[in-house]
Amino acid sequence: MRGRNVAILENRLGEHLIGLIEKRGAIPFWAPALAEEPDVDPPAIRAMVAGFEHTPPQLAIFQTGVGTKALFDTCDALNMTAALTHALAAATVAVRGPKPTAELRRRAVRIDLSAAEPYTTEQVLDAIAHLDLHGKNVIVQRYGETNTELDAALRERGALVTEVPTYRWALPRDPQRLIALMDALERGAIDAVVFTSAAQAKNLFAAARAAQREDQLRSDLCRTLVASIGPACSRTLAALGVSAGLEADPPKLGPLLTQLQAHLTARTEQ
Repeated sequence: MRGRNVAILENRLGEHLIGLIEKRGAIPFWAPALAEEPDVDPPAIRAMVAGFEHTPPQLAIFQTGVGTKALFDTCDALNMTAALTHALAAATVAVRGPKPTAELRRRAVRIDLSAAEPYTTEQVLDAIAHLDLHGKNVIVQRYGETNTELDAALRERGALVTEVPTYRWALPRDPQRLIALMDALERGAIDAVVFTSAAQAKNLFAAARAAQREDQLRSDLCRTLVASIGPACSRTLAALGVSAGLEADPPKLGPLLTQLQAHLTARTEQ
């Protein structure tokens, strides 16, 4: 990867990913495609938690640490944390990964089911596969966007799903880094683009659409090595008209970078 220009669209883990890319000798081009914005509706949270007295959840699924923290912080402000933890004590609590696990443990919430690595929706569904969900109330802590795959799977099993929004993914307020990336792609100055979430692909194309550069972006990505973190990300890219040149297996950052290095090295040797 030495001397190769690799575009990174990650925001929260951007600096960490830059460091990993640099250790492999590549030159990172950081263009964050996501901005994390609060999306908590305190009156809706109040109504939901108050309603637990009559319609308690039988299953609660926590997907992210930041979202779990936002939910509890909101309940703290509403003086309803005791009601929330009481409801969770009587429910089955499932977590997607170590970050929501840490937040729940900090709040002394019992965890019944944990998704296995690499903590994708598939592993969440595997963890709750044995549960009878027909007619059961299920609350799902939403992350930056609705997990449509999880939502559909729960409803197919007869669950009554309540999503709890806590934050959402938005476009960065200043799109100049994304515009600069489009310029670099058009010049052929980027060797690979790393997508670590489907939302990054959606937002990059949204920025291109606003700049009337969507077709050009699609064309430029199709002649550039596109690295996808996993199947959901690859499906989103395909829907946008872009084929992933590589897909991490398993869908984690380490395997993604290992495969990226192998692909770029092979290109250099050709």
